Amino acid sequence: MNRTFLIAVVLFLSAHSVSAQPYGVELESGWLWIGRADVRIPGDEGTRFSFSNDLNADSTAYVRGRFEWRLAPRHGLVLTLAPLEATASGTLTEETRFADTTFPAGSAVDATYRFNNYRLTYRYRLHDTEEWTVELGGTLFVRDARITLDSDDLRDSDDDLGLVPLVNFGVAWRPLARWAFGVDGDALAAPQGRAFDARISAEYAWTDQWYTGLGYRILEGGADNDDVYTFALFHHAAVYVRAAW
Repeated sequence: MNRTFLIAVVLFLSAHSVSAQPYGVELESGWLWIGRADVRIPGDEGTRFSFSNDLNADSTAYVRGRFEWRLAPRHGLVLTLAPLEATASGTLTEETRFADTTFPAGSAVDATYRFNNYRLTYRYRLHDTEEWTVELGGTLFVRDARITLDSDDLRDSDDDLGLVPLVNFGVAWRPLARWAFGVDGDALAAPQGRAFDARISAEYAWTDQWYTGLGYRILEGGADNDDVYTFALFHHAAVYVRAAW
């Protein structure tokens, strides 16, 4: 089956809803830029370089989506698809060992940081009133990451596919009939690394089924071990549309 068609289907079936309806679909888009992306691969012998300091990092549009199924008044499942790809370019100021390749000083390079992630979340509604909703749960986070360094004569990349458990949280405040302000995301820190993905948003309800919102999302995390050292911070200016039924 065509991969683009599969992505379109999953994007359609993607969301989070704090309303009483059992199903919700949300599509988020906006602009993404790199705050930090530091890389050293291998983690013990590679040369450390930065997408944002040593190279010229590009900003880019992004899209992500999610689908929620409210199993019961206090129990829900959320499926999230969040592709991410950021790029940078520039000239290496020193000899750089990356993966299995050594790039000479002065090499003009293009770098790509891909961090696609897919999540299945269980959420429990701890508190639910007309004004406040508080949810807590757990997420199985599948990361599909690849970092690539490419020059005219040399090219190498490092792939990382893994499964990580995260803590999920969500808080929504509705001070007015049609307005809601909230924060929701996933986070966890451990000796091996950390991950944090959260959005702060303001949302307007046009009807009982249709909502639009503006927000700021931060995605931060990484790992430090003998195989890989990567820590990144991505900023998102977000706009989204949500439907609930």
